[in-house]
Amino acid sequence: MIDLHGCDTPNGHKVAIMLAETGLEHRVVQYNLFEGRHLTSEFGAINPNRRLPALVDHMPIGGGEPLALFESGAILLYLAEKSGRFLPDAPRLRHTAVTWLMWQMASLGPQHGQAHHFLRYCPQPDAYPVQRYTREARRLFDVLETRLTQADYLAEEYSIADMACWPWVRASRAIDMDIAEWPRLKAWFDRVGARDAVKTAGAVAADHPAAARHMTLTAEQWSVLFGDRMLSAVREDSAMS
Repeated sequence: MIDLHGCDTPNGHKVAIMLAETGLEHRVVQYNLFEGRHLTSEFGAINPNRRLPALVDHMPIGGGEPLALFESGAILLYLAEKSGRFLPDAPRLRHTAVTWLMWQMASLGPQHGQAHHFLRYCPQPDAYPVQRYTREARRLFDVLETRLTQADYLAEEYSIADMACWPWVRASRAIDMDIAEWPRLKAWFDRVGARDAVKTAGAVAADHPAAARHMTLTAEQWSVLFGDRMLSAVREDSAMS
């Protein structure tokens, strides 16, 4: 049995999609990011970085004690190894899939994440960060558009690289990006989104905060996501070690 500690964010959805695609037995431990349960010491034992998603496999590869994993890209690679699916066997395609997975982790997710922060959460954003991250968000879609003129999927066949990128592309609607501007990206987005596992595991309610264009946070919510409560959770671990 696998426990997925997750929430309705792009990083949470990519792992949920992989679990749905593989059919691996799992249960979802759902979190509300605004409540701060992920900042507790109990969750810190699973992920010392206090970020979602995280995964605990009670029957891990190789046996032994339950295995806790964090960072969504690492989780996708683990699940691909455990299931033997969605990571190509051919070395060239396999490394192509890993390359695009790392690109999502290092570029698409972080840069779009900054765009979301300044456009959706920052109460009084300066013009510079808004322009900086909006421009970078668009540039990264140009990169995807170029790749998808060469192949139907990022590693030529559907893989964890597509699962990693798809939820972040979908989330771009919340920062006023219309993927119709990138026709090959739009075709890929529709192709991946038509899969049953993606429809089920990647669903977001229309009234969920992840779908909202602008969020007005309370002082407590800000502290949990970006402020003192988030910072103090990790510092408490350091003080106890």
